Amino acid sequence: MSVSPLLAAWFSCALLCIPALAADRARPNVLFIAVDDLKPALGCYGDAAARTPNIDRLAARGTVFERAYCMQAVCAPSRNSLLTGLRQETLRIYDLGTNFRKRAPDVITLPQHFKQHGYQSHGIGKIFHVGHGNHEDPASWSVPHFQAKSVDYAKPENRRQVTREEAFFSNSPADVSKLPRGAASESADVPDDTYADGKIAGEAISRLRSFKQNGEPFFLAVGFVKPHLPFCAPKKYWDLHDPAKLPVPERSTAPEGAPGFAPTNWGELRNYAGIPGDGALSEELQRTLIHGYYAATSYADAQIGRVLDELEKQGLGENTIVILWGDHGWHLGDHGLWSKHDNYEQATRSPLVISAPGKKGGQHTRALAEFVDIYPTLTELAGLPRPNHLQGESLVPLIDNPGAEGKAAAFQVYPRGSREHGAMLGHAVRTDRWRYVEWRKEDGTAAALELYDLQSNPGETENVAMEAEHLDVRNKHAALLQARLAVLPPEGLKLTDPTAKVTRKPDRAAMFAGRDRDRDGKLTLDEFLAGQPDPTEAPKRFPRFDTDGDGVLTEAEFVAAGVRRP
Repeated sequence: MSVSPLLAAWFSCALLCIPALAADRARPNVLFIAVDDLKPALGCYGDAAARTPNIDRLAARGTVFERAYCMQAVCAPSRNSLLTGLRQETLRIYDLGTNFRKRAPDVITLPQHFKQHGYQSHGIGKIFHVGHGNHEDPASWSVPHFQAKSVDYAKPENRRQVTREEAFFSNSPADVSKLPRGAASESADVPDDTYADGKIAGEAISRLRSFKQNGEPFFLAVGFVKPHLPFCAPKKYWDLHDPAKLPVPERSTAPEGAPGFAPTNWGELRNYAGIPGDGALSEELQRTLIHGYYAATSYADAQIGRVLDELEKQGLGENTIVILWGDHGWHLGDHGLWSKHDNYEQATRSPLVISAPGKKGGQHTRALAEFVDIYPTLTELAGLPRPNHLQGESLVPLIDNPGAEGKAAAFQVYPRGSREHGAMLGHAVRTDRWRYVEWRKEDGTAAALELYDLQSNPGETENVAMEAEHLDVRNKHAALLQARLAVLPPEGLKLTDPTAKVTRKPDRAAMFAGRDRDRDGKLTLDEFLAGQPDPTEAPKRFPRFDTDGDGVLTEAEFVAAGVRRP
């Protein structure tokens, strides 16, 4: 039988197109799950008190990175680094309110990279940090981002008025100092979708159903806001935990020999009602907060389970990379500390679980991992080209061989200031056995050193940096840090000064006058904090600006501080 030339040409074209169509269908999807303030208080990380069956079942089909570290233990900088693939010494943004594009205006973010390669890139919940003056990144998404409230209460007595934290996270122009402090926790007998995470899960389920219908590859970023403060969760999740059986801190004091400025002052928690402005917490309050953290974690876990269930229900699980990460750790009273905001192990270590098509599951690796490694890992797993600007290393070799050695060190930073040393940046180096911290002043010299032997002293209770027997260890870690800081920024990446003003320098005298509500020529702490875009960091600046230590700021002190401020 003869075939017409036209028909033969059609068949040839069809045969050529089949591999391309099959390849497009085979492109793995990505379900990118971010969990705010999640420390490794999970069953899959060995926490017997945790009730996290859904994250645990994800771990059973993926790889658990037991020693994964954020780049800075606070929301916005941690997420900036992970989502851009840039280290903190390149981004140089250490606060909540500065958007990363002020430093790297043209950088291609992780979701943006997938979007540029034919993926539907959707963001739901907390992915980039929004609030404290910061905003979303429209360039990263194929459709407008779905935002949910970070601070949300169910009980009428907690909803009567907008609270300070609600105003901060909603970028409200209100004078925050005049707003009430909200409850630090809440147990309400309400359905799951009363709070934000239930709504976020519901929206994610809707998107998965839509992706199934249209058949396009997707990058779905789902950001859950619990267990971030306030610890609000439906009562049934509180009932999962007996507060008397939850772990309580063994030590309530800072590490012996640590610089006084190194620990966090946990100003974030102190911004809530019922929390003392200074000093320690009562044992009863500590137990309530620990109970609240575990309950909020169980609540977030249940919502993650709903999304994972829908992924399987839609038949998308076999061809979807699933990654779950917490943006940093959290102090639950250890060393007398709460919240994050420092360079210690409890603040910087965070969960990281990756499940990928064709890769083994139910495995753990103790190799060091950094969150800057996530971007190159996902591009390799998806078969996408690696952007030239990335500063991390793919973790795929560790997924393939979890017993491999991995990198020599993980690096973190945190800014501090003191009356004696001025502005400092603490550089932490975490190796297999040790944690080394070098507090560098603006002139590059070291103001203080910390060194902790996490093999013999896993609780980080004693700083041995100045002991002669550890001089060699200290020098080796200092050399690792110096080598890290000597690496030049990515070639071809446009970088600008994130602190530079586009128009003119602020008139600090006018700013002082605007804050001086009672016109007495001095700023109290409340006047100074009013409207600050970074409420967790601003209280730390006040004593640094108050050069005479009298508890108030004169106009001269306020203006001079603006000149000194990094």
